[in-house]
Formats: sequence, C-alpha cells, structure tokens
Amino acid sequence: MPDPQSEPWPLRHLVLRTPRLTLRPDDDAGLYELAALARGGIHPPEQMPFLTPWTDQAPDDLVRGVVQHSWAGRSRLTASDWDINFLVRHDGRVIGTQGLSAKDFAIAREVSTGSYVGIAHQRRGFGTEMRAAVLLLSFDHLGATIARSGAFADNEGSLRLSEKLGYRSDGAGTFARRGTAATEIRLVLQPDHFVRPEWTLQVDGLDGCRQMLGAG
Repeated sequence: MPDPQSEPWPLRHLVLRTPRLTLRPDDDAGLYELAALARGGIHPPEQMPFLTPWTDQAPDDLVRGVVQHSWAGRSRLTASDWDINFLVRHDGRVIGTQGLSAKDFAIAREVSTGSYVGIAHQRRGFGTEMRAAVLLLSFDHLGATIARSGAFADNEGSLRLSEKLGYRSDGAGTFARRGTAATEIRLVLQPDHFVRPEWTLQVDGLDGCRQMLGAG
C-alpha cells in the first residue's frame, strides 16, 4: 500500500465488503458499466424517484451525464465537503451506486446517503445491504453521530428500506417534480436506532482516507 502522505487519491484503495457485495469509490471503467446500467433502466418510466428527473434524458445524454456527474464529484471533493460515489458490484458486475456525503464532517459528524440499483437487480435485498454497508462505515469507522436520507412519499420501496434499518421521520417538504408538487419525507438515523445486520463489514484502505474526509 502506498504511503498515505504521498498518495494523491487514497480513495482508490478504499474497499467495503459485505456477504454479497463489494463497494469501491468510482473508477472510470466502473462508471462506464454504471452508465450502461442506468441506460437499461433504474425505475419504471411512469415513476420518478429523483428530484431532478435525470433519467428522462435521451439515452446518449443520460450515459454522458452519469459519467460527468461522478467526475464533477471527484473534482470538488475536500475534507470539508465530500461526496463519495461507491460503485456496488455483485459477482464482479456493477449493479448500482451508493452515495455517501458530508459537509464539515470533522465538526458536524453527519452524513447523508443516496443510491440506486439497476432495475434488473431490484427486489433482492441489495439496496438494504449496500446502505447498511455505508452506515456501518460511517458509525463504526468514521465516528458519525447522525445519518440522513430522504425519499418521496410515493417511493414506497425506499421508505420501507429506511424503516427496516431504523430511520425515523424528520419532517417533510414539498418540491416541484416533473411539473407537479411532490412530498419528500426527510429521514434521520442515530447509532442507537440503527438496526444492524447480522454480518460484519470488512473495510480495507480507510486509514489513508481519514484526513481527506475530515475524520483523522
């Protein structure tokens, strides 16, 4: 492993492993897989789980946007404002992405999550497993004290997933989505309420990332 002091991008060595999944911060080869996955569908076309309806784009624009969005996140990352896009793999194939972000983490100790799984890989418990992975990383390895998330009121699958892991309602807000009003449910989770999985998360390569994430 390279010296953390001389490694320009230590996140490339960070790996999370669950019983079925491997999560790594995005790399270009994996992003092309993710873009192809998004093009193949993330949700039924009549539904929209995202505030910005980016999946409504023309296929070529959607693919390019997936890659550019992740590149932009990498370029903006600082210890006081970071957003890690974990590519989630099952049997070596990218099946989705699990985001983990924070602002002023060294002081606030709060993280936020967001994710999606390709439609062909849904209803197999992968969404719960990958969210649990980053929650374990946040609470047990980085020292977070609060995790936040959210989902529109009609996104029953995401709300059930959060409830299963112990999240509690933290209010709601109304947003314009596809030209109509939509209610987003804000969710909050503290370590004492976290419904932990029975398995243990394996984490490799974190030490070199701590300073980069304000968790040194």
